[in-house]
Amino acid sequence: MKKSLAERLAILSDAAKYDASCASSGTVKRDSSASGGLGSTEGSGICHAYAPDGRCISLLKILLTNFCIYDCAYCINRSSSNVERARFTAEEVIWLTLEFYRRNYIEGLFLSSGIIRSSDYTMEEMVRIVRELRMTHNFRGYIHLKAIPEASPGLIEEAGLHADRLSLNIELPTDKGITRFAPEKKPANIRRSMGDLRLKIEAAGEPTLKTRKRQRFVPAGQSTQMIVGADGANDATILATSGRLYSSYGLRRVYYSAFSPIPDASKNLPLIKPPLMREHRLYQADWLYRFYGFGIEEITANQAGGMLDLDLDPKLAWALANRGDFPVDVNRADRETLLRVPGLGTRTVKAIVSARRFRRLRLDDLSRLGVSIRKVQSFISAEGWSPRRLIDRPDLRAMFEPQPEQLSLL
Repeated sequence: MKKSLAERLAILSDAAKYDASCASSGTVKRDSSASGGLGSTEGSGICHAYAPDGRCISLLKILLTNFCIYDCAYCINRSSSNVERARFTAEEVIWLTLEFYRRNYIEGLFLSSGIIRSSDYTMEEMVRIVRELRMTHNFRGYIHLKAIPEASPGLIEEAGLHADRLSLNIELPTDKGITRFAPEKKPANIRRSMGDLRLKIEAAGEPTLKTRKRQRFVPAGQSTQMIVGADGANDATILATSGRLYSSYGLRRVYYSAFSPIPDASKNLPLIKPPLMREHRLYQADWLYRFYGFGIEEITANQAGGMLDLDLDPKLAWALANRGDFPVDVNRADRETLLRVPGLGTRTVKAIVSARRFRRLRLDDLSRLGVSIRKVQSFISAEGWSPRRLIDRPDLRAMFEPQPEQLSLL
């Protein structure tokens, strides 16, 4: 029997939950209130996702279809899976997006899809949806499109004219892993598409000679996703791949998604999922690389087996392994050095640099700036404060480790 729209929506929204790359930060501010049309890239509503800056965003996150001609071992929608299948038409996705927006359910659309017939056919359908939303219905809300690397460059380029962000998911951190678990996918093709997209984004960012205006093309940039814990790659390998992607292709974000065991899975896949804390630590390490001036090798150099410490955040673990670099004088150290102190974030460091122009800072001054004195006092010196032998204590790590909890028998 043909499934109703509500039944297909339940299936295809649930199937989209495995794609983590759906934050809407980074795009240009765009509002329809003054110029007509529908939607906005910012605002409030019923929230379904969180942006990296903590802002709640509401996105209709669905697949066009969970039918797929590929048989990627880690994917629940692979061709050999016996999951319940469903498919939207392009017109149904357009109608759902507009009606959900009018009811204040959403602020934008995150659209992905399984591969049906061919990569180009699937990409054509997805491009048609975003083109109709923008050109026919003047929808000005946020649109994130999961692009298909094997699709023709022309289709990906057209998608970039209408979407705020495109994601080209690499899925696994090593070529060997992709070849083993997703043999239909070609890592070289994914990287080629990323490179082509970067060149187009950079070209659009240059003002033209005639208008001196920049072309609107994927204003929120491109992103990718890696599955953590499916292929046995350690955290050092994952972060090294992320570093290469950031530097080579100008990605805005690399998203990490902990592998979730699926029904009828390959025997080569793990039977249990990795701890979610591992995913969290990778995001923290990613942040250190992007905003705190750390090198990938620094973050993982002292970690056993190339795995991040699950008990301590990566910056604190690095500081404990490099005690010779501390204490840091908050009244003299430069910004780059202060950013390496556990407990000091980018905003706090900016406030410290600004405040110390007028007076020498004490611990209580840092407390008023929102700094956790318990976390930083072992690693800094300030007016009237020196950690003395605190930094050399053999039990310093124990001071920061989470306390053991009594398990319940009930």
